[in-house]
Amino acid sequence: MKTTYLTWIFAICLAFTGRDISAQNTYCNPMNLDYGFTPIPNFSEAGRHRATADPVISYFKNKYYLFSTNQWGYWWSKDMLNWNFVSRRFLQPYHKVYDELCAPATFVMGDSLYVIGSTYAKDFTLWSSHSPETDTWKESVHAFKAGAWDPAFFLDDDGRLYLYHGSSNFYPMYGQEIDRKTLQPIGERMDLIRLNDELHGWERFGEYQDNTFLKPFMEGAWMNKYKGKYYLQYGAPGTEFSAYGDGVYISDKPMGPFTYQSHNPFSFKPGGFTRGAGHGATFEGQFGNWWHVSTITIAVKNSFERRLGLWPSAFDQDGVLYTETAYGDYPYRMPKSKFDKPVDLFTGWMLLNYNKPVNVSSSLAGYGANYAVDEQMKTYWSAKSSKKGEFIQSDLGEVSTVKAIQINYADQDVDSSFLGKIPGIYHQYQVFGSKDGKSWQLIIDKSKNKKDVPHDYVELAKPVEVRYIKLVNVHMAAGKFAISGLRVFGKGHGELAREVKDFVVLRGEHDKRSAWLKWRHDPLATGYVIYSGIAPDKLYTSIQVFGANEYYFKSMDKDKTYYFQIEAFNENGIGKRGVILKSE
Repeated sequence: MKTTYLTWIFAICLAFTGRDISAQNTYCNPMNLDYGFTPIPNFSEAGRHRATADPVISYFKNKYYLFSTNQWGYWWSKDMLNWNFVSRRFLQPYHKVYDELCAPATFVMGDSLYVIGSTYAKDFTLWSSHSPETDTWKESVHAFKAGAWDPAFFLDDDGRLYLYHGSSNFYPMYGQEIDRKTLQPIGERMDLIRLNDELHGWERFGEYQDNTFLKPFMEGAWMNKYKGKYYLQYGAPGTEFSAYGDGVYISDKPMGPFTYQSHNPFSFKPGGFTRGAGHGATFEGQFGNWWHVSTITIAVKNSFERRLGLWPSAFDQDGVLYTETAYGDYPYRMPKSKFDKPVDLFTGWMLLNYNKPVNVSSSLAGYGANYAVDEQMKTYWSAKSSKKGEFIQSDLGEVSTVKAIQINYADQDVDSSFLGKIPGIYHQYQVFGSKDGKSWQLIIDKSKNKKDVPHDYVELAKPVEVRYIKLVNVHMAAGKFAISGLRVFGKGHGELAREVKDFVVLRGEHDKRSAWLKWRHDPLATGYVIYSGIAPDKLYTSIQVFGANEYYFKSMDKDKTYYFQIEAFNENGIGKRGVILKSE
């Protein structure tokens, strides 16, 4: 009787939710958060859109707390897979600004979590809470006198508290000590570090790092301590660009002098679906694992249209800080213990539908169907309406093993009233799979969902063997049914891409910061990943390239020797890496 009853309950749950009922063990960038819409009207004249950036995550009392720009609240999680939003306004009534907790800073001291936003004024409140999973904040300092933009706090082992800040293409990054008792600044701020784009290629301004019309920006301070060394981090050269990354200087003292780390930028992702990995925060979480949370650029409706990404990180045996971004927007495992190397978290599940044939219910002019499968978050397909039944169907080309699906919604014709955090909105949809395009099975059912899931990622409870995937709209949270990425992950059953031939690195005498990388195209390859680094065992920089057999790499230091390696990949897996090339 008991077995029959449990079976009956299971059947009801399956009918209600489809196959999507198991605990999720993997994640996929961009982070699937209920992002608010930009609250700034003149930032959204090209269309109302979601936007956030400048994230920080604090691990406090066995929970993760995530704050970012202009969200009118924050998120907390026990596992970094499921996030809970807490609505909260931190500015005082007399603060007449659109920004609500812009580029926030947090730190843990004693049994409290502290938070403050960016300001050049000296009247922002520093808040604290013993239990921030609910809105239980109190004023610790009514008016913080530092006046810091892009602030970051650091509490040292000896109990001394420091503030780091700066956001400018002229002024340096600053540091200042904070009195632990009064929580006010002590003495004068100190100049700490500046950009040097004449030496560091990645710090050059512009989408193509060409410094055409502005000098680069240094922003997004962050500090960590590891084995007695201080790691002062910063974002550059501009949040609008694919090459937005984070660099780091190292010192024996919290206020310097600082030395540029040999591997930089340590957080960098200029290619693939999610681009940019700058202005972030590095933190130690559960099991002693290190992570980096950062800004991802879209910059279509406004230069500050952005999302968030989460990347596993580590310090190597020589104390070099690095972040794993290779296949960084493919599914990664969320660890249940201490990981050895960040790359160990990659599932090996490959993208199955890059630039494959697409069939749709309708298309809005200028937003064609294949924009949903071109691996660019800047482009998207839009149906003509938000009506129930609008659909997009993706042909994988052959029957494949599907293990996970990511649905990235775009903002098209969103209601003009959508400024800031909009409560009560939600997405509803169904996903069907088929081997022949005629007989369909329901594999994900979110027709009863009541959550806002703009970048929904679903790891299937059980893999399915299908050739076609059809996403059918039931209800849109905002605007028309528009998709920037219908991304299907798993494994194909064909041949791997081969080892890449004729890979060359042409580093010009005119500018040692740049190189032209070329290789022979493999017809079996979907794309390529180029690895670069300061030593053969430190190839920590990665660039994912689709649809080309060349890449202009402009992110080197002028005075360093670099090493390069390349691999091809396709739906079936990753091919053998080629030989390591040295470039002086």
